[in-house]
Parts: sequence; structure tokens; C-alpha cells
Amino acid sequence: MLTLRDLNRATLARQHLLERHKGDVTDIVQRLAGLQAQEPRPPYLGVWSRLEGFERDHLHAALHARTVVRATMWRATLHLVTATDFAAFRPLLTPMLAAAARRFDEIDFDAVVAAADRLLAAGPMTFNELRPRLQEEFPDAYDRALGYAVRMLTPLVMVPTEDRWSYPRESAFGLPGIEPDPAGPETLIERYLAAFGPATPADVQTWSGLGGLKRVMSGMNLDRLAGPDGKELFDLPGAPRPGGDVPAPVRFLPDFDTLVLGYADRTRVVPDAYKGLVTTKNLRVRAVYLVDGFVAGTWQIKRSGKKARLLLSPFTPTPLEPLEEAGLRMLAFAEPEAGTLSLEVTGGV
Repeated sequence: MLTLRDLNRATLARQHLLERHKGDVTDIVQRLAGLQAQEPRPPYLGVWSRLEGFERDHLHAALHARTVVRATMWRATLHLVTATDFAAFRPLLTPMLAAAARRFDEIDFDAVVAAADRLLAAGPMTFNELRPRLQEEFPDAYDRALGYAVRMLTPLVMVPTEDRWSYPRESAFGLPGIEPDPAGPETLIERYLAAFGPATPADVQTWSGLGGLKRVMSGMNLDRLAGPDGKELFDLPGAPRPGGDVPAPVRFLPDFDTLVLGYADRTRVVPDAYKGLVTTKNLRVRAVYLVDGFVAGTWQIKRSGKKARLLLSPFTPTPLEPLEEAGLRMLAFAEPEAGTLSLEVTGGV
């Protein structure tokens, strides 16, 4: 049986949060099976927390070279994934994405997709540019429904720019120019367990948005372990499980970090008492910091002129020194043009 700390340390090892990975940015994105990317900056901070010697230009260059792309993927949300994973897994997600689009049942989906492909063949567009063009052809349809259908049903990638975090507030989408190379659900499960395991089928389904994976996992050659609550966990044979007594450094993770969003049961990193403090009522997942491997508080950055402040909201008493050291390093990366960096606590630490 794995204890909660055993499960926590196995997870952090897969996520490269015990020791930063030594390699290139495309490799870490591939190892994590992608990073959540609703907003431009958080994926940069997620990589920074996991990759030794990472600099902003490394990911910026990978995005412009299209070895890493920003696209609608897992759970029908935006992620950074490698071009190889986009080719392999975007076809596998098609039924899930199509089901999401079909909440607007008044749309002729095949016709809308064909129109979008034709319009985007002329060059990338923002959705504010694309929707009016689509409505000219489908005047009786709700314009937002047309845009959502295209986002779900047409494989697209966002076009990077020279903005600091590679994308402006309103980004253009374009045809990917990546030939599909479909992988099966077994490959997806193996990749998930390599990055997030040990885990239950419900965890894989929550992360991916796909259903029916329990039957697939039951037929695979996987280790079966008892979790801290007695539930059966699946894992890759030989995957790292370093043990609960391994030290875990302080880590700062951005909003919507893949570690927090990767499970049906988040107690391996987020104690139950803090769930409502991490995820807001409008489903925003706050930036968090880890102490001894577990979420111990949230953080945010406030910028005023040349001053950048890191505001900590702790859930549990923690010595300030390790938080300050790790937090100010992260703040320097997140706000490179700030002349003054400081850390403030909004409650007692």
C-alpha cells in the first residue's frame, strides 16, 4: 500500500518537482504531456519550475519553430503540447471535442468546418475576425456558437508573436500544417502515467476529458497498487516511486498548473481542507506554492511601475526564509523588467 506521502513523492518525481529536469524545453513539455495554457504567461512559469537553466527565449523559440504549439487539447481547453503530441493525440480527442460542440445542435457542423477550413486557408485569423465571416455564410446561427464549433471541431494552433509571453491578449488561430499520426488510448494512458502516475482510471479521464478508459487500463500490462484510501492505482512497471521520506523543495506553480488539474482526486497534492481556497467558484485555479510537497498557500504578483511584489496567502504556518528565496527567484523570472522585487505575506506565516 502506498501512503499519501509515497503517492505525493511519486507524483512530484514524474512532474520534475523534486529535481528540475536537465534537458531542453521541448523535452519537458513532452514529458509532462503538455501544460495548461488558457493564458500566455503561466506555461512559462510552469516550465521554469521544472526545467534546469530555463530561459524565456527557449520556449519562445520552440513556439516559433512549431516544435511546441498552443492548441485546444485535453478537456477541450488550451494547452502547450509538442507538435508530435498534437499529431498523435488530437485525432484521439475528436469524439470528445465533437461532443462538446454539439451542445449547439442548430448548427450544420460539417458545413461550418468546411467554411472555416476555406477561410483559414487564406491565413490565420482571430476569432473576432473569423466569426463575422462565418456569420455571413450562416446568418441564422449564433456567432459565438459558430466560433465555439470551429474551436472544437477544426484542428487549429495559435500563432505566436513577439510578445513577451509569445501571445497577445487576442491571438490569431491558423491551420497547423502538422500531418496527423494518430495514437491509440493505450499510448495516451502510458504517457499520462509517466507524467502523473500512479493513478486511477478516473484520474486519467478527468485530465484528458475522454471516457471509457477503465476497460482499456484493465487490459494493459500495468502495475496495480493500493492507494492511501484503498483505491486501486495503476502505474507503469519500473516507474519512479522514490518514497515518502524523500525531501521536497519549495516550488511555486502558476495559475491552472497541470499538477493541480491532472486528477479526479487531488489530495495527493491539495489537502481536502484547502480545495475551496485553490479553485474559485468561477473555476479559476489559483497559483499555489508547495511546502514539503503539498499545497501550502496561494500567490499572486502585483506590479506598480518598476516595483513587483509577490503576495503570499498561506494556508499553514511555514518558515519565511525558504519561501522568500524560491519566491523571489520566480518573481525575477516573471517580471524581468522590474527594478525592485519584494515578498509580502497577507497572513501569518
